[in-house]
Amino acid sequence: MTVVWGITIDCADPARLAAFWREALGYVDAPVPEGFASWEEWLIRWEVPPEEWNDGAYLVDPQGTRPSLTFLKVPEPKVAKNRLHIDLKVGGRDQPQDIRWPRVTETVRRLLEAGASIVREDVVNGVPSHVVMADPEGNEFCVV
Repeated sequence: MTVVWGITIDCADPARLAAFWREALGYVDAPVPEGFASWEEWLIRWEVPPEEWNDGAYLVDPQGTRPSLTFLKVPEPKVAKNRLHIDLKVGGRDQPQDIRWPRVTETVRRLLEAGASIVREDVVNGVPSHVVMADPEGNEFCVV
């Protein structure tokens, strides 16, 4: 039996980070839970204090097949390298370099505009392999 799972990312600004990952992954805001007219109604029902209403953001794959993402506000900043990271597999490792690499660089360009930064570009045997990037809060991910 498989288990439904998602990824939770601790952060300082859930709305900002969710906006970045929405752009990066093509995800959408999570729909209001069934039985509720709005997220506000849901928050009130579960007695979440109003001062905490912006302490989280939730994204889902629009096709409903990939893991959900939850962004939770935490007081402490990121202090070390991620032990787990996301790979954006846009290039197609089975594709020739002249097809694969432009896909990678176009995604890198788009994500730079969305607020990411480049950590480094990895080259293997003289050929560009992938780009390590950081989201707006410094969480590393790769574009391959």
